[in-house]
Amino acid sequence: MNKNIFTLLSLLVFASMVLAACTGKLVATDVPAGFKCTDAIGCVDIAPDEPVHIAYALVTSGPDETLGVDARNGIEIAIEDKGQILGHEIMLTGEDEAGKPEGGLAAAAKLAADPSIVAVIGTSFSDAARDGVPILSQAGLIIVSPSNTALDLTLEGNENNHPGYARIAHNDRFQGHAAAQFTFNVLGVRKATTIHDGSLYAEQLQGVFVDAFQEMGGTITAQETVDADQIDMQPVLMNIATGEPELIFYPIYIKAGSLITRQAQETPGLENTYLMGADGMFSPDVIEIAGDAVEGLYVSSPDFTVFDEAYTSDFIPKYLERFGTEPFNIYHAHAYDAFMLIANAIEKVAVQDQDGSLHIPRQALREALYITKDHQGLTGNLSCTPTGDCADAHIAIYQYHLGKFPPEKIWP
Repeated sequence: MNKNIFTLLSLLVFASMVLAACTGKLVATDVPAGFKCTDAIGCVDIAPDEPVHIAYALVTSGPDETLGVDARNGIEIAIEDKGQILGHEIMLTGEDEAGKPEGGLAAAAKLAADPSIVAVIGTSFSDAARDGVPILSQAGLIIVSPSNTALDLTLEGNENNHPGYARIAHNDRFQGHAAAQFTFNVLGVRKATTIHDGSLYAEQLQGVFVDAFQEMGGTITAQETVDADQIDMQPVLMNIATGEPELIFYPIYIKAGSLITRQAQETPGLENTYLMGADGMFSPDVIEIAGDAVEGLYVSSPDFTVFDEAYTSDFIPKYLERFGTEPFNIYHAHAYDAFMLIANAIEKVAVQDQDGSLHIPRQALREALYITKDHQGLTGNLSCTPTGDCADAHIAIYQYHLGKFPPEKIWP
């Protein structure tokens, strides 16, 4: 993202907050005479009849919209289960981050300008987080992502790790190692190639895979790059074929990943090569776009079978009743847990007046989030690190079969 554009949008957000302060609308309601906010980064004040305002920044349009829509569905079920927070209704609004850095920036600018928002659930994409989270963090919000997995977002001291940010999704160091272990130990592969699409998510994940695979004794024949909007993959695939790899690992998103899946089987020398994607390709859309070539495709992704028993017995029936379908992507339960961690943190730090007014100190809310320990969520036993890794990470390998979703879990 162009730094000048980022700076301009940041200034616009700051200006809108100053204007709100000048017009007496910086907080959700007038501050009662008996309460004085001493929090380092301010408080959200909510009148007795006002809701607690939670927002999302998720991808809800384009080729990867199933990722964000499925997560939003999980949030809505969580809100229904929670009912109220300290006697207040819960209001959910949101913005489409479009699965792109510029989309994350635009969504964050809109959300950061609304001082009634307590927390944001998002983003869907790690690349959208890198541009959007700095603005949301500067506005004093907590941001909890259901599906960001890139290593740098929670890496201590990294420029992309920001105060207030956390995630329920696994860190890709787990996913990359799991994919390499399956490739080397289960499939018996000794020569592999990787493809990424230029996103830091994909580049970092294939990098973890490469390092782990080589440490086990494997050989990487090539590390190729495609454009996320590329249609013709044949030049890259033909180059890969010259190295005679036994497996291609391409942890990219639905459209480009599905096209690689289809065109690899049409490339001389790759007809019998194992194909493996990652969580970005866990979607029924992969079956539609890849066609018959989807048969046998492997993907790494979170392991549903270790989720809490309530996931199967309670959450899934509610999802089916509310939306008329079973979940159609991977991070709906993570989004559910993201909301619940936020709600729990609010309940720990909020100050409540006798008339029902709430005062939520923003810095204290961040601290309450980061000290979360042993929260029993749908996705497991959640505890947060000081830089925002909260996941109970378990990665499985799934295999697609024609006309069937979800893909079949085959390892471990």
